[in-house]
Amino acid sequence: MSHVFHRQLSHAYPTAVAGEGAYLIDAEGRRYLDASGGAAVSCLGHSDTRVIDAIQQQVGQLAYAHSSFFTTEPMEALADFLIERAPAGFSSVYFVSGGSEAIEAALKMARQYFLERGEPGRHKLIARRQSYHGNTLGALATGGNAWRRRQFEPLLSDVSHVSPCYAYRGQAADESPEAYGERLAMELEEEIQRLGPETVMAFVAEPVVGATLGAVPAVPGYFKRVREICDRHGILLILDEVMCGMGRTGSLFAAEQEGVTADLTTIAKGLGGGYQPIGATLVSDEIRRTIAEGSGFFQHGHTYIGHATACAAALAVQRTIEERDLLARVRKLGEGLQDRLVERFGEHPHVGDIRGRGLFRGLELVAERDRKTPFDPSHKLHAAIKRTAMDAGLMCYPMGGTLDGRTGDHILLAPPFILEDAQLDEIVDKLDATLERVLPLR
Repeated sequence: MSHVFHRQLSHAYPTAVAGEGAYLIDAEGRRYLDASGGAAVSCLGHSDTRVIDAIQQQVGQLAYAHSSFFTTEPMEALADFLIERAPAGFSSVYFVSGGSEAIEAALKMARQYFLERGEPGRHKLIARRQSYHGNTLGALATGGNAWRRRQFEPLLSDVSHVSPCYAYRGQAADESPEAYGERLAMELEEEIQRLGPETVMAFVAEPVVGATLGAVPAVPGYFKRVREICDRHGILLILDEVMCGMGRTGSLFAAEQEGVTADLTTIAKGLGGGYQPIGATLVSDEIRRTIAEGSGFFQHGHTYIGHATACAAALAVQRTIEERDLLARVRKLGEGLQDRLVERFGEHPHVGDIRGRGLFRGLELVAERDRKTPFDPSHKLHAAIKRTAMDAGLMCYPMGGTLDGRTGDHILLAPPFILEDAQLDEIVDKLDATLERVLPLR
């Protein structure tokens, strides 16, 4: 018996012993093409020598120094790198160890900002149903995934949730994308009015919804209208780019493609590419200045924030992406992957939608394509797909509860940025073989 408290205690996991480019290798020598990047993490694959060298060099020089005593060269350099490339308005970075911590920091920073401004009545949050913002209690309360929240509801703070921008399910047949986006914007406006604009602290959203919906981008103009509404009411916009940011959708920050800038942006996953645990919250100049000219102290912190080795690893990852022009490669490979998915599954009777941006793609699975009818959740289709894909040597990221936390299934693909064209074919071929085995109704 393993003494590790695994995610699923009845499951026997293969033991990963090595990584080679886009592949993971288990103790029996089986190779798995990592078409999900773990959880959209491994943007450079699993054996980048530059990043490994950077980690070894940093550990040899200074592995860790507590941020209440010191700053470090890699933390300062990584912050400079990110701010120089961030959307206009950001001036500083608060480093943490992962995405959930980044959201927690953003929520606390938003609250402290309004306290320092003399607006203590602003404490309410609005987010979207079927969103995911992390598994710590504040992040889980903010997220709108009913299944993840259910058993912990008594521990969660009260957060309002409005509709996601989910055109496949939410846009009416006679409604243009722009009209649909406007309808959702007005829903946000109405919720703000219901709560009282003077009580609302922030609106939180993923520019491209990741794990819970499966790579769902917003319709054109939606986020610009959201930004306008937040500005009119003095509400902060927090954009969660933990999964969709750091180049995953083809631009360093996913919000660049929406033409908006947030007040706080959270990043993780692709920031360090899995080589070290790291996340960050990017902070607007207005928020930084308000706190700096007020108390001058952010009442928050964790032991490993700004970890020197993690920052060195992340800086090496980001420099490698930039110097190898991998964002252009993400856009090219993303188009190639989308084309292959549409060609192979565009008429599949159980694939209702194929969507996403860059190397962030989702397939929504349906029992009846014309009516968009989801599969009975008792079938646990997503679990069967994951298990069968692993047997075929493919790592993908299937999830259930796509519609409401209970019904609906999708598959998320988020492979490394270093793929070759032939590996796009391998992904699609192995996914096709998986669906053939799991969905014999085809």
